[in-house]
Amino acid sequence: MTPKQFFEFAKKNKAQMVDLKFMDFLGSWQHCSFPIDTWDAKTFKEGVGFDGSSIRGWQAINQSDMLAIPQAETTTMDPFFARPTVSVIADIYDPETLDPYTRDPRHIARKAEAYLKKSKIADTCFIGPEPEFFVFDQVRYEQNEHHGFYEIDSVEGAWNTARFEEPNLGYKPSYKGGYFPVSPTDTYHDLRGEMVYLMRDMGIVVEAHHHEVGTAGQCEIDMQFAPLLKMSDQFAWYKYIIRNVAKQHGKTVTFMPKPIFNDNGSGMHTHLSLWKGGKPLFAGKEYAGLSKMALHAIGGVLKHARAVLAFAAPTANSYRRLVPGFEAPVNLAYSQRNRSASVRIPMYSNNPKAKRFEFRCPDPTANGYMMFSALLMAALDGIKNKMDPGKPLDRDIYEMTPKELNKWPKTPGSLSEALEALKKDHKFLLEGDVFTKDVIDSWIDYKMENEVEPLRLRPHPHEFFLYYDN
Repeated sequence: MTPKQFFEFAKKNKAQMVDLKFMDFLGSWQHCSFPIDTWDAKTFKEGVGFDGSSIRGWQAINQSDMLAIPQAETTTMDPFFARPTVSVIADIYDPETLDPYTRDPRHIARKAEAYLKKSKIADTCFIGPEPEFFVFDQVRYEQNEHHGFYEIDSVEGAWNTARFEEPNLGYKPSYKGGYFPVSPTDTYHDLRGEMVYLMRDMGIVVEAHHHEVGTAGQCEIDMQFAPLLKMSDQFAWYKYIIRNVAKQHGKTVTFMPKPIFNDNGSGMHTHLSLWKGGKPLFAGKEYAGLSKMALHAIGGVLKHARAVLAFAAPTANSYRRLVPGFEAPVNLAYSQRNRSASVRIPMYSNNPKAKRFEFRCPDPTANGYMMFSALLMAALDGIKNKMDPGKPLDRDIYEMTPKELNKWPKTPGSLSEALEALKKDHKFLLEGDVFTKDVIDSWIDYKMENEVEPLRLRPHPHEFFLYYDN
């Protein structure tokens, strides 16, 4: 879509307002709305100004002026405003140099796709994420010097079988018992359906939706694979749609990986494949029907997984999910069909177009632009250096002894470990200037200062149970 077509689109849809959106450093959308008659074709070249010092992880206050330049090809109608409103996604630029801003996540994804093409290894990276989320009826939390708690509730919560509900009809999915039940146990079919219909109306292809394993409203909606930048944009819309549809129904959604103790957390298994000239490159005659290129890509992902997880599992809460004994794999191994391996090769089809690998460690708190780019860069490093992924692990990892598993490396045990891994292993991300040293350092510094250190300072409620009367 051109700027001229943007204005024609707005007129056709009787929109008098445009909502400009862009992604912040950590993965949350920001927005500002403008009457359309204040824009013209020049706006798509000159952009609009905003305060970059108020955006997390970006500019200092003495260098706060930034430009958001709308990208006409992202134009669509926002489905949640009371009056017709056109939505467009912006790229961020420095107002003095007019260069793309290096900490703009969308710019990083653009550079990742450009680097892939320049490498001549492939011209398209397809990404297929499977984000999971919880739908709750209520959430309450607080933390101060003398008081700290959280409380969540859900009509589907297994803990509510004895609650007085006038009447309580039961039908509560048990802990780890929420996978695929029909209604009335699955109470969120129509809610998910409304989310899916909105996504489809916006051109997002959805493959499936269903209840997930956890009690208390864990759900999954799967998008069909798409090129990296397009999927990054779609993932932003995905979160926006899900949260707003839930709110319209008096519900609240969280993408936190582990909001419920002692039940499965929410992951974002991510599928990746490379294509060139319209042909898939990951099908072959090696293990699980893969090509040597695909195995080398897996080798790169396994080698750099601990660093990639600083972007793919980017919160302290992420490492409440990446623990032994639950669904999230913590052993960095690969296998066909095996969901206990961190890299799985799906075997649903022998069609060469379906050949890909699935990285099972990420979760949906990730900034898609940065996480998908980091995953691609790890795979490309493996291909360029012909990294051997080692032997596949075709056993049920959860039944193996710790001694048997000692030969396989593990995912980080905490966010600080993941950030330390990124600090030591990020050269592969700097190739092609996709990530810059400034981006890496800023990410580590922000996470340490605003997440790791504050959590270290605060007592945990369970510590009172363990130690109060010692």
